[in-house]
Amino acid sequence: MQYRTLGKTGLKVSVVGIGTWQYGGEWGEFYTQPQVDAVMDTAREEGINLIDTAECYGDHLSESFVGRAIEMDRDKWIVATKFGHHYNDYLDRDQLWSVDDVKIQLEESLKSLKTDHIDIYQFHSGENTVFDNQELWTYLDKQKKAGIIGHLGISISNSHEGVLEYQSEKATEVGAEILQLYYNRLDRRPEEKAFKECRKQELGVLARVPLASGFLSGKYKPGTVFSKDDVRSHRSQEKIDSELREVQRIQKEEMPEGISMAAWALAWCLRDPVVTTVIPGCRNPNQVRANAEASDLAGTLIFP
Repeated sequence: MQYRTLGKTGLKVSVVGIGTWQYGGEWGEFYTQPQVDAVMDTAREEGINLIDTAECYGDHLSESFVGRAIEMDRDKWIVATKFGHHYNDYLDRDQLWSVDDVKIQLEESLKSLKTDHIDIYQFHSGENTVFDNQELWTYLDKQKKAGIIGHLGISISNSHEGVLEYQSEKATEVGAEILQLYYNRLDRRPEEKAFKECRKQELGVLARVPLASGFLSGKYKPGTVFSKDDVRSHRSQEKIDSELREVQRIQKEEMPEGISMAAWALAWCLRDPVVTTVIPGCRNPNQVRANAEASDLAGTLIFP
């Protein structure tokens, strides 16, 4: 496993991390603690040391799975979680951005993760109107000084106009040192709208959804229909098929033979040194091993 320095934080993180949204029950499967333990055991074996989770992947459910899985060696992991939302039900969340609300979320995350500190605490997919809240950032800075939060980050959604550019530009101003960005071979918007600021401000970058919600794994073909309890089913079938046709083109025209598409797609994200770590979701130990292959490929493949 290769490691990169996470911007100006000084943290040495594995170039492949573990994303954990799936453990909250919104990807067509419900998980048990032994299943999550097996994923984390394999991550240890592969040298992975960064885990990304969130307050609303279930009602702190993903955090609880993670907390129990790494309790025995918590100090060896870099744990990133998020704030700003409360899970009610499947794809039903309240957005809660006041200092009082975030204080409760932070306390619940610490409890769920079975820890006394969070290495990376991230503003979670909020619009600019709630981002511009000096009282909130002042409160979070106090938690950093108290040692409860190690570093602040911004997990940016691409779904609202102007958010990517604005929040990237404002990162250092609000005390954030890390950006989590949607970035993959099918979605390259950060290259134009954020990477310049990341270099200028020396921000660490976590590549979110680097396999395009599994589409870049190569497992799915046009015509695939996802179950109603899978978050991907909420896209139009036309959009799903269009993206999967593009995946087939990439497989045919851009990929060398003899490697897995998932490892290739992760290595593609890492080809630019501005990206510190990719955080694909891992359903089982085999996926962890397959994703870890990207560490070696990132330094050897030549990309078109």
